[in-house]
Amino acid sequence: MKKNSPEWYDKGIAKRRQVLGDEYVDRSLVQANEFSQDFQEWVTASAWGFVWGDETLDLKTRSLMNLTMIAGLNRMEEWELHFKGAITNGVTLPELKAAIHQISAYCGAPAGVECFRIANRVLKEQGLVG
Repeated sequence: MKKNSPEWYDKGIAKRRQVLGDEYVDRSLVQANEFSQDFQEWVTASAWGFVWGDETLDLKTRSLMNLTMIAGLNRMEEWELHFKGAITNGVTLPELKAAIHQISAYCGAPAGVECFRIANRVLKEQGLVG
């Protein structure tokens, strides 16, 4: 497959839906306009088709990697999205907790506090913790 081929987009949209869910992806695509449409197509083909579509790393590993990188970048809205995706990808609660501990050690306690705050809210919303 060529890097810019429509096949990357098709593979990417399927992987994006698998990890983030139809509702989120549909909303992102509907909200795209003439200004942001090219970006939506690029991120779908490159990040989701070329990168996430590469089966060398499993989805669980990719999710854990994303959580740590996104926390390090302090992009907490994206972190929440990928935290939900990590649950979808089979990352267990003990693994999620360990990942946040890792984030706290290497990105600092404030990052860990924010990750736990978001994680607790999401886990309660999903009925995974009391």
